[in-house]
Parts: sequence; structure tokens; C-alpha cells
Amino acid sequence: MANGRLEHANILLGVTGSIAAYKACEVLRLLQREGASVRVVMTAAAQKFVTPLTFETLSGDEVITELFPSRRVVKTRHVAVADWAHCVLVCPATLNCIGKIAAGIADDFLTIAIAAARSPVVFAPAMDFQMARHPMYAENCERLQARGYRFVSFEEGELASGATGAGRLARLERIVDGVRLALSDTSRLPGIRVLVTAGPTREPIDPVRFLSNRSSGKMGLAIAEEAVLRGAEVTLVTGAVPPHAMDGIRVVPVATAADMASAVEREWKRHDALFMAAAVADFRPKTVAVEKIKKSTGRLLLEMETTDDILSRAAAVKGNRTVVGFALETGDGPARARQKLIDKKLDLICLNNPLEPGSGFETDTNRITIIAANADPVELPLMPKWEAARRILDTVEGRMKTEAAHGVGA
Repeated sequence: MANGRLEHANILLGVTGSIAAYKACEVLRLLQREGASVRVVMTAAAQKFVTPLTFETLSGDEVITELFPSRRVVKTRHVAVADWAHCVLVCPATLNCIGKIAAGIADDFLTIAIAAARSPVVFAPAMDFQMARHPMYAENCERLQARGYRFVSFEEGELASGATGAGRLARLERIVDGVRLALSDTSRLPGIRVLVTAGPTREPIDPVRFLSNRSSGKMGLAIAEEAVLRGAEVTLVTGAVPPHAMDGIRVVPVATAADMASAVEREWKRHDALFMAAAVADFRPKTVAVEKIKKSTGRLLLEMETTDDILSRAAAVKGNRTVVGFALETGDGPARARQKLIDKKLDLICLNNPLEPGSGFETDTNRITIIAANADPVELPLMPKWEAARRILDTVEGRMKTEAAHGVGA
């Protein structure tokens, strides 16, 4: 599949003997959906849980199950497969597989391919809680991490044994994110601390009702993820329900505009760049009812007051740091966005119109115009929000490098 976040990536998916092996089928599909080419290697124990035919059907390629196939001569196939892979993902990874690699044992195709690999190796472990908490397992993980191997840590939850505890395979989105992190160029923004706001705020009317908007937080989340992939230290201040965030993103959940203002004021002091992608309420009820407002036949009148201008306050104390704003406009957008850029003393502003198809709230795509002072606007075509985030970060990264070369900036 073209135009995905893992386009042109070759992933060797190793499946070992865990009850969670069936989840590797969906991991394969998610990797393909992101544009990756996937080949599968299964251990003998894995084939007791899922048949090779299942993975062959999903991958469209032969599944490797033997080191020495009986009907053909394969010369150094493990080396060729290891060279083909840009990343090796072992999902699920059993205690046995991790222990063998940590001890330098290579006695089947998967462990030999891992030993021969020069690309990143990512383990997504799954096991019962007794094994997950065993000191031997922790020691093996520490040894492998010291050698550069990566882990998508397991989670706590219901296990196959019926117990509840540590050892449950990580959420599949986290596993795919682990592959993306392994393949990313983290040398682009090393040491840069990025603060991102996302999502809507909720302004209460009474204990059960609130005023809000349709923001999903997807654009801000995409920016936060892209910054992590470039090696930045990222804090995401997000309104309403926090979205799934990539490992490495520090999430600060907030509810109201006042909550977000306090969080940004507190966090901004230690960050180098701010991306204000949140859809912060402009108004809030002046008073909040202590009890639920009863339905009546008359009209309900709410007296409103303006909320704090978080972006202006942050830009006023930015110094040589970078501040990027977002403008959601439905008419005369470029002129209004540029005026907002000037009035709030921003470095960049990203404009979009929610009335355009595929743009704005509750979509996975966006059509953004990047506006900077003393420069022509850059109009981006309709594209996935993750790709728009890349283009925005490219612009910011370029400005940072230029400023650094001239002795200014973060």
C-alpha cells in the first residue's frame, strides 16, 4: 500500500509460540496498511497456535518455517532475509525466544536471522505474569537493551491463564509505533523540547453539561508523534479524552480552557517550541450551576465571558523560542491568519478551513496553508494529518537550523 507512514519499509515479522500469536495477524495487516512490505517467520511452537497458511494468505508471500527445507537447497537464506529487512519485529516474543537471543543461542531460522540482522530488532513480549515478573526475564531484557535491541513493553490485563496482571501483549497500535520509532531518524531534533496542545476544551454549564467543539485532537497528536520520531522530548497537553499517544510522549490531560492555560504556562518554561493545535473555547459560562439545570418550557440564557488567550500569553514570553499557531477560518482565511500571526507575534501559523471537504475537525486528512512573516504562504494539498505534520515540522526544523547558524533561536 502506497503513501503510508511505513512506505518502502521491509519488515520481517517473527512469530513465536504464544497464545497471543493470533494477534500477529492483525499486526501484519496494520503494517501493510502503513505501506510496509512484510515477510513472516514462524517458530515450530508458533505453528501450534496459528497455521502458516493464515500468514501466507495475509502477506501474499511464503512463510518461512524451516531452517533446512527438505525439498529445496537454500543458500544462506537467513542472511538474505536479514539483509532484506529494514526492521525485525518479534511479535509475540516469548520468554524462551528472548532468553535465547540474550544468551547468543541461534538454533532456528528466526533466532539465526536476528543474529544476522544489521537492522533494528523490536521485541513485543507476551507471557503469563509469573514469567513477566521473573528476575531472569528482567536481566535478559536489560542485557538486550544494552546491546541496542528494542522492546514494546507488555501491559497489564487479563491473561490466557485467567489471571490478571503483567504480561499481556501491548496494544497493536503501540507495536506498530514501536516499528516506526525503530526506523525513525531521531538525530533531527535531539535535545529539543516540544510542547504541543491538542483537542477541544470543555466548559461546564452544570455538573452534567458542557460547551465544547468537534475537535478530535488528531492534528496535534500527529505533530507530537512526528516530533518524537525526530528525537525531540515531547509533552502533549490535550483536552477532553486523551488520544492514544505514542510511547515517548508525555501526556498532560486537561478539561477546561483555564486548565489548559495553567498547564501551558507551567510547561512552556522548560520547552523550546510550542505548537498550539488545540481548539480552545473562546467563551465559557460566567457562572456554573451547582446542580443540574432542570428542563423548563422557557428559554435558557447563559451569560458568557471570554477565556484566556493562551497563545498570546505564551508568545509574549517566548524570547528566541519557536511558537506555531493554528487558525481555523471559514472566510477570508489567509488575511485573517496573517493578521493573527502579526498580532500574536508568532513564528508560523497554520491555516485550514473546516468547510472544505476532508479538512478540519473529525477527519484523518487536512488541507493546510503554512504562513510565516515576510514569506509567501505555502499551500499544502489535501493529505493525511500525519503527512501534514511532517511538512509543518520540516518548516520549523529548517527555521531552527537557519537561526542556529546565525546564532539565534533555541
